[in-house]
Amino acid sequence: MKHILGMLTNPQQEWQRIRDRNDSVAGHYFRYLIWVAVLPPIAWWYGASQIGWELSGRSIRLTSESAAMMMGMFYITILGAVAFLGMMIHWMAKTYDARNDDAAHAIGVAAYMCAPMFLVGLTGFYPNLWLDMLLGTLAAAYTIYLLYIGIPIVYDMPKERGFLFASATVAVGLVLMVSLMGLTVFLWEMGFSPIFTD
Repeated sequence: MKHILGMLTNPQQEWQRIRDRNDSVAGHYFRYLIWVAVLPPIAWWYGASQIGWELSGRSIRLTSESAAMMMGMFYITILGAVAFLGMMIHWMAKTYDARNDDAAHAIGVAAYMCAPMFLVGLTGFYPNLWLDMLLGTLAAAYTIYLLYIGIPIVYDMPKERGFLFASATVAVGLVLMVSLMGLTVFLWEMGFSPIFTD
C-alpha cells in the first residue's frame, strides 16, 4: 500500500521500486489490487444508496440491493480491466523492445498507474456531481501522467520510445473504456439497470 503514497509524492522513484520488485501477477493482485480496487465500489455503494445525488432540489438514490449488484459488477470490471490492460501492455512490450517484458511487470504498470483513480473513487462517499467530475478529470490526467513517466522506467527504454509505448497504451485504454460503456448499456437492457428508491 505504500506504493500509493509514493505514486502521489515521488512517482519516478516509486516506479523504480516497482520495477525492481520481483512480484508475480498473483502477487500484484493479492498484495495490492484486490484491496485497493474495493475502495471505489464501497464508497459508491454508500453514496448512491444512503446519501444520493441532489438534482433540482430532490434526492436521487438507488436501493441498497441495486447499488450492491452494480458495485459488485463494478469491482469485477475493475479487476478484469486491469488484467486486460496489463496483458495488452505485455503484448505491446515486444514491439517496443522492452527489457522487462514479462506479464508481472505489465500488470504492475496497469495496476499502479491507476492509483489516483482508486483514490478519487472515495469521492463516492459524498456524491456531488460537479465535484466528482472535477476530481475524476484531475485523477485521470494524473493517471496518464504516471503512465508516461512509468513506462520508460519500468521497461528501461529511452523516453522517446516510452512515449510511443505509453501513447499506444492510452489508445488501448480508450478503446477499453468505450467497450465497457457499450457493455453497460447491454447489461442495462438485459435487466441489470439501476433501481431507484422513488
